[in-house]
Amino acid sequence: MSSNLRQAVLKEAYQWFGTPYRHGAARKQVGCDCLGLIRGVWREIYGYEPEKPATYAPDWAELSDKEPLLDAAAKHMMRCPMPVSIKDIMPAQVLIFRWQPTMAAKHIAIMGQEGRFIHAYHGHRVLTSALVPQWFRRIAGVFEFPLPDGQVKQGRNL
Repeated sequence: MSSNLRQAVLKEAYQWFGTPYRHGAARKQVGCDCLGLIRGVWREIYGYEPEKPATYAPDWAELSDKEPLLDAAAKHMMRCPMPVSIKDIMPAQVLIFRWQPTMAAKHIAIMGQEGRFIHAYHGHRVLTSALVPQWFRRIAGVFEFPLPDGQVKQGRNL
C-alpha cells in the first residue's frame, strides 16, 4: 500500500470516531457497524462501494459454515501474510477477527496508530482499542485497501 493511500485511509477512518453503532448502517456520524465503517472509508477513498452487502442479522456468523466476510475481503482487497506478532501489522491494514475457532469470522477493523485499531463495536460508538494479545489471537485475516485503479474519486491524489 502506498504511503499516500495509507494516510488517506487513516485520515478517513479517524473521522468516523464517535459515530454511533447501528447494525447494517454505513453513514459517518449517523451510524455504522464494523462492516459499515469499512464500507464508508472505501466510499470516501474510491467514490463507490465494490458491492452492497445483503441484509444480515446480528447473529449471521453463528448460522453459517461459510466465510462471507473473509471471502468478500479477498475479492476486493489485497491479502497480507498472517502476522507473526502484533508488530507485523501496519497502520491502515484491515483486520478480520474470528470470535470462536468453529465460527465464521465476523468482526472487521482498520489498524490505526500506536498499536490500536479502529472499529465499530456493538454498544459503543466508533472507537479505538488496543491490539492486545486477546484480540491478536482472534485475527483470521489481514488485508489492505487496493491501489487506485482509475475509479478513484475525482480530486483525490493517491
